[in-house]
Amino acid sequence: MMTLRSIQVNGAMSEQTASSTDVHAIKTRVHSLLLERLDFSVMAVGEPEAIRSQLSILIMQILEELGAALTVAELQQVVREIQHDVFGLGPLESLLEDPTVSDILVNSYRQIYVERGGRLERTEQRFRDDTHLREVIEKIVSAVGRRIDESSPMVDARLPDGSRVNAIVPPLAIDGPILSIRKFNKNMLTLEDLVRMHALTAGIGELLTGIVQARLSVVISGGTGSGKTTMLNLLSGFIPSTERIVTIEDSAELQLRQDHVVRLETRMANIEGKGEVTQRALVRNSLRMRPDRIILGEVRSDEALDMLQAMNTGHDGSLATVHANTPQDAVARIETMVAMGGLDIPPHAVRQQIASAMQVVIQVQRLSDGSRKLISLQEMHGLKDGEIELREIFRFEQVGLDDQGRVRGRFRATGLVPAFLDRLKVHGFTVSQDLFDPRQVEEC
Repeated sequence: MMTLRSIQVNGAMSEQTASSTDVHAIKTRVHSLLLERLDFSVMAVGEPEAIRSQLSILIMQILEELGAALTVAELQQVVREIQHDVFGLGPLESLLEDPTVSDILVNSYRQIYVERGGRLERTEQRFRDDTHLREVIEKIVSAVGRRIDESSPMVDARLPDGSRVNAIVPPLAIDGPILSIRKFNKNMLTLEDLVRMHALTAGIGELLTGIVQARLSVVISGGTGSGKTTMLNLLSGFIPSTERIVTIEDSAELQLRQDHVVRLETRMANIEGKGEVTQRALVRNSLRMRPDRIILGEVRSDEALDMLQAMNTGHDGSLATVHANTPQDAVARIETMVAMGGLDIPPHAVRQQIASAMQVVIQVQRLSDGSRKLISLQEMHGLKDGEIELREIFRFEQVGLDDQGRVRGRFRATGLVPAFLDRLKVHGFTVSQDLFDPRQVEEC
């Protein structure tokens, strides 16, 4: 049996390092020959480790036949990458295994970007060609019972670990298949983690704990990648374990630690345009499931009306997220989405429902250095002159950047004491008035 250090090239050991182009060409040739020799019927029933071992031997035999001039490191790279092609998702495997990567963005077979620490950077990984990328996409979507082709060129899916996947192929994608993956964070961040990362302060975290336990309904607002799901996970962790929780999501991401949790997920229409199950249908159905809390991963459309009605009819303490740049925009978007329901409800009545159903709006944002912070916590204070009145309780003020480009700023109270403190007291949660003193500033 050959070892990694005993590959002979034309009868002699090679010490020359191949260029990255040569390695890519060699890997492409080896992969082609490998497909001709593999017995996939045996692979389907064999032990994974034994198959990997035999695959490594076969790859090295092919390399020897080709007379490939590779160093030990390059040989290991070729073996590892071909194993990823056969057993996994090719060049994406190493990125999926990297805990520092939060997003994987494939712009073309030659160009793969990742997000690390809130910043985008290009990687050295690449696919062989458009066909290789298309094969990986089809492997992903077929695993969840979906398909992607010219008649259905867009698809949302998820990986076995829960990572969200979006793919789009020609003719909609002009330059070839495109793939986006939002990785599933296996380690759910705690309140202590977010305080240590300066995403919020310990005092704000204490108030959030009381808000959830006192069954105030909360909307988390923010842009893409701003940390809405992270904040939603954090708040859901404060729900008492004695309550029945129903979660509704487009793609399951929430990581609730309680035992009494029912998880629901929407379903897209099949290729015939049938079988779609919307968030609105799931919200309506959840009301028949005796929930104490409803957690809506993201309010996107006409389910907003059913969510408001649920919050106003005994399901207070529910949580939801919405895409918006400010708390005011979040309220306006919810009002617009209610109108999408097709019911001729007067604007004043819609605003009255919103003001009655929701008590707190949390705004989160990804800043220029990639950090994510709670930048505003506001209380809904009813209607004033026919408009919903929001009162800001806490805010984050950015004051500049340090020498390394990191955002510097401070968390401070506005001086307004929220009206919902009485409700917190009723539920046995006391918050010191000093927390709302505007002279209390926390630099970060």
